[in-house]
Amino acid sequence: MGKVYYRPIGLSHGEAALRSVVRGAAGRLGGHQSIAFHAVEMIERREPHVLREVIAYGDLPKSDALARIEQSRAPYTGAPAIMGIVNVTPDSFSDGGKNAETDAAIAHGLKLAEEGATILDVGGESTRPGSEAVSEEQELARVIPVIEALAQARHLVSCDTRKPNVMRAAVKAGAAIINDVSALRYDPASAATIAALGVAAMLMHAQGDPRTMQLSPVYDNVALDVYDHLEERVAAARAAGIEQLVIDPGIGFGKSFAHNLEVLSQLTLFHGLGAPLMVGLSRKAFIGALTGEKVAGKRVNGSVGGAVHAALMGAHILRVHDVKATVEALAVAWAAVDPAASGI
Repeated sequence: MGKVYYRPIGLSHGEAALRSVVRGAAGRLGGHQSIAFHAVEMIERREPHVLREVIAYGDLPKSDALARIEQSRAPYTGAPAIMGIVNVTPDSFSDGGKNAETDAAIAHGLKLAEEGATILDVGGESTRPGSEAVSEEQELARVIPVIEALAQARHLVSCDTRKPNVMRAAVKAGAAIINDVSALRYDPASAATIAALGVAAMLMHAQGDPRTMQLSPVYDNVALDVYDHLEERVAAARAAGIEQLVIDPGIGFGKSFAHNLEVLSQLTLFHGLGAPLMVGLSRKAFIGALTGEKVAGKRVNGSVGGAVHAALMGAHILRVHDVKATVEALAVAWAAVDPAASGI
């Protein structure tokens, strides 16, 4: 027998989901209070073949695999948390570096918080396709004053970095989360550093490094390959003593446009990793390919559409540039699937 995966399907939301869970006819998707799954697609990977079978929830044997899908991801149990992106870089693909100066970046972060972002992700090294690494000193100079100001304003701050020394300085400045696009592979000391700091780690899948990752990405089966990689990184992080983990399938990182869509279509697969799921697709190039919008900063509508899809698939955190538009769209989408929670 090959490796077996469960992809939850047959989703319901709101009151219908709660009733199904209470009856034992469905399970909680990613520990959500108001999203349930009524069946799974059991996928068996037996090289060179991938076999698939649909099994109703009631016919599934109790197992560790099922428990991982259903276990709580508190505090992420309701509508997804919004992570607002604060790029302190001159070469950001999405905003052209307009928040590269410290004061502008701080003001932007405060604005995103006012619009509804509950996490502010501060990064000082661009990881756009084709980008070059920056020095540790330069990255520190960019992010630390911004993190300090946002944390002092009592906001939950994450630092988007791959470097252990930046991680240490960021946490000292007030960051409570490290968002590592290399999933702790860039520097061998990263895992031990985060474990010692006692903060949460976000582990993202990426094939290759930012400079070369989009040249010719190849997978045997993109969703399963990404799952396997993240499963290995979660195990490594836990072995290092990191208790708080978030996983991110890495839309746009070493993936073709078709790869991105395939991963998005199978997002529920990643709940099997037993960790909160973050999705970051905001303003990325595949959205422009679908909508015809060539300017990254104008891909708001397509980005919001992708965010709503991810939310309905049970994503716990959405990493976005356009916070206000995303919050408003989710308010309507969530109320439509769960009217009782709308407050109207």
